[in-house]
Amino acid sequence: MSLSIGIVGLPNVGKSTLFSALTKKDVEIANYPFATIDPNVGMVEVPDERLEKLASLFSSKKIIPTVVEFVDIAGLVKGANKGEGLGNQFLASIREVDAICQVVRVFEGTEIIHVEDNIDPMRDIDIIATELSLKDLETVEKRLLSVEKEARAQKKEAILERDVLLKLQELLSQGAPIFPFIQENPESAMHIHHLQLLCAKPMLYLLNTIGDVPPAIISKLKELGAPFVMMNIKEEAELAGPLKDELLELGVVPQLPELIKKSYELLNLITFFTTGEDETRAWTIHRGDKAPDAGGAIHSDFKEKFIRAQVITTEKLLEVGGYTQATAKGVLRMEGKDYVMQDGDVVEIKHG
Repeated sequence: MSLSIGIVGLPNVGKSTLFSALTKKDVEIANYPFATIDPNVGMVEVPDERLEKLASLFSSKKIIPTVVEFVDIAGLVKGANKGEGLGNQFLASIREVDAICQVVRVFEGTEIIHVEDNIDPMRDIDIIATELSLKDLETVEKRLLSVEKEARAQKKEAILERDVLLKLQELLSQGAPIFPFIQENPESAMHIHHLQLLCAKPMLYLLNTIGDVPPAIISKLKELGAPFVMMNIKEEAELAGPLKDELLELGVVPQLPELIKKSYELLNLITFFTTGEDETRAWTIHRGDKAPDAGGAIHSDFKEKFIRAQVITTEKLLEVGGYTQATAKGVLRMEGKDYVMQDGDVVEIKHG
């Protein structure tokens, strides 16, 4: 399963530095707008201490973590929805990702230029929100023109889609978020999925700060109902480099693992495990997926020829000390096709 998080924000807020720290890839980092044109893409391991514990229990020869894809997208500027600053190209890149991590500059300082000439995190958050909303409004209104004709012909699906589009048009025109509406009305998603609306993607905010964050910014993000992480991106990049040991000795705590985990949760993903002497491996599925879907993540045949799944939680398996002990204590469960997988399940798929 390959799902991606797009790193977005105004120019020069720390996006490429963050991407480099996450992926250990060298990318161009410059003190001027639009140093990044084509998106940079990298796979990042999702930290999970359960993986190491299971591998230790079974003396596994290999450990394979699950991963999430991060995409470093060039900075957006005011007017991007009309093509300013190559806006159309960059907005198209955002359309291709599954979720968004918006980097917001909170730290002061004149050595790194700001495209708006001064530091104002609240304004910057509003600029990005406005540009995404205006582009979506254009998309929704264009689609409405064609759907209206079919709705007038009393086509049921067209009428349902039109009603959803009219609600979205109202929200976007008011500058209101549309993600809560889609979450509360999941049936609406099927009518607009093909539009790949930017504001329909889950959003995580990263506040790039050296010190404290003004309470007003925290209040704003809480009002939006958006998860957020606070970190010094420059320091995180140094933690990924040769200064790592010195910084750890000074008591600097890495924040990247929290960002990666929150990004994973943002995509509504969970992890299950397979483990043994040869290999301990983490697998990714969507929250709510059933046992056959887990089998399909391992191999397509396992889903098609699924019979049952042997399941135990990681905590219980570690507690009892292995499969032999789990069998003796009767804590291994046999689950059928309707079993909904839980985060941390350790499974063995039985198939035809």
